[in-house]
Amino acid sequence: MLTDTVIEDPRWDEAGLEPLAEKAARTALVHLGHDPDAYEIAVLGCDDARIAVLNADFREKPGPTNVLSWPSQDLAPEAAGAAPLPPEADRPEWGPEVLGDIAVSYDTCAREADAQEIAFADHVTHLVVHGVLHLLGYDHIRDRDATLMERLEGEILGRLGVADPYRENLGGMPD
Repeated sequence: MLTDTVIEDPRWDEAGLEPLAEKAARTALVHLGHDPDAYEIAVLGCDDARIAVLNADFREKPGPTNVLSWPSQDLAPEAAGAAPLPPEADRPEWGPEVLGDIAVSYDTCAREADAQEIAFADHVTHLVVHGVLHLLGYDHIRDRDATLMERLEGEILGRLGVADPYRENLGGMPD
């Protein structure tokens, strides 16, 4: 499996985070021309209290957020709007290359999905795709990078049968 899902909040079991994360991450990698079997991603299903601590520790931002990601490689492009470097995956004898970690908060996801009147599973799928793109070096700080990342998210979500949140005015870019 591409994703190794750790459930800290049991509500994620009922919500099906493990299969949602696997399908979203796999689809994102395939869409970008990467072999999902060459990589591994850890996904943490937590609550607002846990993600607030992580957000403060790693981003120095107080309070909860919907999704966080920690790439294992710095693949970010220097030029705004350019594609990131491809991740390493050239040592199959060592096993899958670790792309990084993603954490998703149940509470924030549920609030956002409710506020945007979208299916919880669709919102979680979007957030996992968003996190995977961050692991691959995509970002949304600079305008041209955000435009590229939003386009890719829309394309990947389309492959998954999920409405494009940027075309549907469903809340825009996750944190």
